[in-house]
Amino acid sequence: MKYNLLGNTGVLVSEIGLGTMTFGGGDKWGLFGSLDEKEAGILVDQAMDAGVNFFDTANVYADGRSEEILGKTLKGKRHQAIIATKVRGRMGPGPNELGLSRLHIIQQVEESLKRLGTDYIDLYQIHNPDQLTDWEETLRALDDLVRSGKVRYIGSSNMTGWSIMKTRGLSRLYGLHAFKSSQSYYSLAAREIEREIIPVLQDQNMGLIVWSPLAGGFLSGKYTRDHHNGSEDRHAKMSFPPVDKEKAFGILDVLREIAEKRETTVARIALAWVLNQPAVTSVIVGAKRPEQLADNLAASGIVLDQDELARLDEVSRLPIEYPAWPFLEQDDSIVRKVENKK
Repeated sequence: MKYNLLGNTGVLVSEIGLGTMTFGGGDKWGLFGSLDEKEAGILVDQAMDAGVNFFDTANVYADGRSEEILGKTLKGKRHQAIIATKVRGRMGPGPNELGLSRLHIIQQVEESLKRLGTDYIDLYQIHNPDQLTDWEETLRALDDLVRSGKVRYIGSSNMTGWSIMKTRGLSRLYGLHAFKSSQSYYSLAAREIEREIIPVLQDQNMGLIVWSPLAGGFLSGKYTRDHHNGSEDRHAKMSFPPVDKEKAFGILDVLREIAEKRETTVARIALAWVLNQPAVTSVIVGAKRPEQLADNLAASGIVLDQDELARLDEVSRLPIEYPAWPFLEQDDSIVRKVENKK
């Protein structure tokens, strides 16, 4: 297992992390998985045996049950794990049982600590922005948690590039602890974060934690144009994350060719592409079965060659958008002149 620095923290996290959205189930979250403590424990032990030290959960997953199960499976091994959880979503019927207010954040960190069975959280992430709460209010509350020792580092998730920069500026202005990472959706089928989010993260020396690197399983290899995985087709039940299926099938065609040539699986190559992107710190995989997790973990260490990367880039790249296109030809001309001088 390869380990990468989490931004500028000095903390090393495994390039593949285990996501726990499949733990706990329930009416809403059962679509993603309903693993009980015993089943989840098998996956956690398997992941740790493979060198995984990064585990991602959230207070809303299975209405808190995911955190509880993760905490129990890590009992006696807490010091070996980097635990990341999140705050923002609704955790009850009351008007203040959601959001990023100081009231909700302080209440929820205490609840998460209890469920996880620990006295500190390694990476506490906001799950989504909150349009009703001023950023200064949120950042000061998170800063207090770091200073109290209940949280080691704070991270963002599902934010735009400009909002990440705004929060970094506010943290610097007021002398507050800043977000050290961004957890964002990224896959061959969804490369939007390359436009502004990745450049911001690289400029600010922040970590990138990727969720749903297989596009909700669509790039796992089980989907074809003629077969959509029958009754277990998650995308037929809920299109999350949304996928441009026609484009994704073109990507799958190339993935299958590369996988066949390497005598490996489509899922491993799709994961390897994400792992081969220089901005990526850790890729979160979720699993329901040990064999599924084993296949995903085997993507660690796969190095795609330039031809394979070029083919995958060609079939998945984003269209060039304004304000990039007016200067594209001019920039290419400058690059060519510099290369010719060499």
